[in-house]
Amino acid sequence: MRLCPGNKIKNLKPEEIHNKYAPYWAAGLVIFAILGLSTTVRYFGELWNGYALDIFGPAWNYILFRGLFTKHTINKWRRFFTPARTFVIFILVAGGIEAAQYFDLYDATWDPWDLLAYVSLLVPLFILDSIQSIFMNSNQSEPR
Repeated sequence: MRLCPGNKIKNLKPEEIHNKYAPYWAAGLVIFAILGLSTTVRYFGELWNGYALDIFGPAWNYILFRGLFTKHTINKWRRFFTPARTFVIFILVAGGIEAAQYFDLYDATWDPWDLLAYVSLLVPLFILDSIQSIFMNSNQSEPR
């Protein structure tokens, strides 16, 4: 199995690469949202109800912020929310939430495992998005 899609993707324009994978990102967005919000509907056990939203919430929001689920566009939002910048912002927000819980700034229970839950799906999404962005940027600079 090859990680690199090879020549098939080299012949595509950047927007075609984005649009080719957008339905898969959209499916992930819906699945992650359903799984994350399932904790509010029914009790599935302490582990699931304690960490599912921490795992799937940042993942579906990453897809939303990056605009991966929709047709390719170039605008200020997309230029600002690069894969690396979006990842760092999400890590800082997650760390801020946990720090606020640790210092009892609001009524919540501090749990160090929450940070692991936040990054457990966010890191793989960031890696996949970065690979897709690398292919898009490499195809953009090549002459047609």
